[in-house]
Amino acid sequence: MGAAESSAADDEFELYDLRVEVVAPAGARLYCGAKPGDYFELRGENLWLPPGQSFSIYSLAALLPLLPAKQRPTDPNDWMASDNEIACPDPNCPSRFRISRLGKRRFRRSEVSATTPPSPARR
Repeated sequence: MGAAESSAADDEFELYDLRVEVVAPAGARLYCGAKPGDYFELRGENLWLPPGQSFSIYSLAALLPLLPAKQRPTDPNDWMASDNEIACPDPNCPSRFRISRLGKRRFRRSEVSATTPPSPARR
């Protein structure tokens, strides 16, 4: 393998695409403006909502800290690998948000960051 091939492979990483779907007990009254089955997808760093669907900023704020971790491979014993439902931040709302990993997407660091990675000796 040549130097160009080696550096291209070293520049790549994978993240899971995610789907976050609203789940709730049948007939439950939801206060966040969502309906069971509403969802968004996270593809790389971009959120995708179906046309005409909205998503509460308060619900999104509760989910955002977890999404980058759910995008990355985790040890099977890590709770991040198995705990997939997040409670609505409104304590009176019975909805939950189910995070599902979809397929993996490949990225090149040079296409998503202007910084160079640290040398292997400094990692």
